[in-house]
Amino acid sequence: MQFDVIIIGSGAGGAPVAHTLVNAGKAVLMLEKGPLLKPQYQDPRGLSDFKRDELFATGPEKILNLDLANRGASFFSSHIEPDLNDEPHVYRDAQGSDRATIEGYTAQVVGGGTQLYGGVSLRFSPLDLALASFNQERSDLADDPGGDVKREARDWPMDYAALEPYYCMAEKLVGINGTRANQIKPCSEDHYQTPLAANPISGLIAQGMDALGMKRYRTPLAVITRDHAPSGRKVSSDARTAFVNRYGDPLGYKSNTWVALLSPLAARPNFELRPNCAVTHLDASGPRVTRVNYRDAGGAARSAEAKVVVVACSAIESVRLLKLSAAMDWQFDRRIESNGLLGAYFLTHSFGGADARMPGRYDKSMTLDSDWATDFCGTESFLKANGLWAGATIYNNTSDRALPISLARTHGAQDLDNIWKAFVEDTSITGQRMVQFLDESFGTHLSVTFMANQVPLRSNRIELHPAVRDKWGRPAAYIVKGWHAHDRRLMDVMAEQCAKILRAAGAVDEPSKGGVYHDVSRIANHVLGGARFGAHPDDSVLDPDCKAWQFDNLYVTDGSFMPTSGSGNPTLTIQANAFRVGDVLLNRL
Repeated sequence: MQFDVIIIGSGAGGAPVAHTLVNAGKAVLMLEKGPLLKPQYQDPRGLSDFKRDELFATGPEKILNLDLANRGASFFSSHIEPDLNDEPHVYRDAQGSDRATIEGYTAQVVGGGTQLYGGVSLRFSPLDLALASFNQERSDLADDPGGDVKREARDWPMDYAALEPYYCMAEKLVGINGTRANQIKPCSEDHYQTPLAANPISGLIAQGMDALGMKRYRTPLAVITRDHAPSGRKVSSDARTAFVNRYGDPLGYKSNTWVALLSPLAARPNFELRPNCAVTHLDASGPRVTRVNYRDAGGAARSAEAKVVVVACSAIESVRLLKLSAAMDWQFDRRIESNGLLGAYFLTHSFGGADARMPGRYDKSMTLDSDWATDFCGTESFLKANGLWAGATIYNNTSDRALPISLARTHGAQDLDNIWKAFVEDTSITGQRMVQFLDESFGTHLSVTFMANQVPLRSNRIELHPAVRDKWGRPAAYIVKGWHAHDRRLMDVMAEQCAKILRAAGAVDEPSKGGVYHDVSRIANHVLGGARFGAHPDDSVLDPDCKAWQFDNLYVTDGSFMPTSGSGNPTLTIQANAFRVGDVLLNRL
């Protein structure tokens, strides 16, 4: 088949592009590094391909043997994660040492991170896309003595009105439940499905938000609650489970990009999905990418060609792929690295929250990831009153500590997957103290989370590691990232807002609270930036349509395009922008 477009990656950045182009009759090849795992309804035996080890494997212990600071550490990998001895990510810790980490791999599977995420599908606010304009004349910003915020903030090269129709498209085609009232994000079409009843413990969150005057709404979740015509999915029962977050959904109710956008295309003659294919590098001739080189499931070297190439591997791996291609071809390097910005301005989120024990005990095992959210901390008035450059969305984590597996995930979080290791090494929790710990934890705790913009800094970046190689002999991704003083202030302010909600909700104990600014710079979730788009080639890697400035046919559509990280989970915005780029490519092709 002669392909019009090759898409590398099948997650939030790649699937919407494929959905748009295939439905318009264009020939599309999608290459995905991971396997294709199907839910029960797509299997003739009625069995799911998921193994319940998607993020925290409980199989054989492995030992890190790379020459890094955490050499000798034990780790576990699942069937959709790499063995770190084969394919590590490396980060620089606060002491300047290099460590291998599983962080930054959202998932190697058809559907990418949307197979594992909790489904929180928030829009960004209009202000999130105009933070340079908002902060330009301000004199009230706190903890920014060097003026970094004003110097580094960027408006997106499009406004909210241009993206809004694609938010509507994503919400319709992906399949999302939630409520609109009290959101500060304008909406022209409401495609939300009706949410299921909130878990009883979330009534305490509603009570706390109401007491503080924080207007609330049901958290938009990418989980269908009734039949979804665009994807053909059927809801046959009122199944609710805390395993929606961090695990593959065997029922197909969670709207990952495979069940929502790609499986409806699977039988089309103009669409080919090749799983278990790892792209190694791109070839170019002048301003055109001419060939995509990859290794198939058997490890054999293959290649494919198309008129347009779309890179959507998630931010770290997309930047790495472009840098690997540049290292092999000086002409490719000259075009993609023309201004030295590829890999720079890597972002995650300023995030954190508060946790407290609440009166009573509730069955949290029958729940989705979140019930209530508020935009209270995303308004201009709140930001100016607190000297902050950007806002946040706050929502409760209903499923947190719902079952032992989710408690193991959050107790003593580390940079490697070491299930239960935190309990093993926490010698204060043994014997009767362990019984007491479990009794005080299950069904009694509530956590409230915020997601906020991180100040973009050029020093936060993705590079190729000078010494560590993957199993194919290619340099590993090297993450260098820290926090700005204003990030810390923002996280402290937002964490206190979360604690206020819990106090007003009747917390038994004083809430524990904080932002996530420790050695592991929280690079696992919401990896963004590194190939930002913008209005001028001297200040960005991609143009406003997410095309590499110095190439005619190379686009990047995962979260790496973002110049700021937004005030909420980024998946819906990545999907909306990918639908937008799909329309751009339709007009071009």
